Amino acid sequence: MLDHLGLSTADHLRSRDFYLRVLAPLGYGLMTTIGKDITGGDEVFGFGPPQRPVFWISKSGKPCGGAHVAFSAGSRAAVDAFHAEALAAGASDNGAPGVRPHYHPNYYGAYVIDPDGNNVEAVCHAPAA
Repeated sequence: MLDHLGLSTADHLRSRDFYLRVLAPLGYGLMTTIGKDITGGDEVFGFGPPQRPVFWISKSGKPCGGAHVAFSAGSRAAVDAFHAEALAAGASDNGAPGVRPHYHPNYYGAYVIDPDGNNVEAVCHAPAA
């Protein structure tokens, strides 16, 4: 089981602002910023649900790109809101919200490509209300 995940970004401030918007419908927020005094370089940003940061972004100048990250959503409406907010924040559509029965009958997900080329998903596993 994963504890946390980090991605390298070309522009960590742009990515911070992107993820602030995109993760809000899922209940995630910016939990912490690790400063230059600790990192010796640029800030590192940790996002998560209210308990603790589980998703980290940092600047490398050379983003990893091509990674796939899936965030759990509490409802299908949250998946829809994630997708809409991501597109409004400049992401590219990589799969509109909908059921993906090839995974399982209640798999409801949406996919976008973030500013660094990563495939970012929100998924709800609950049956339709």
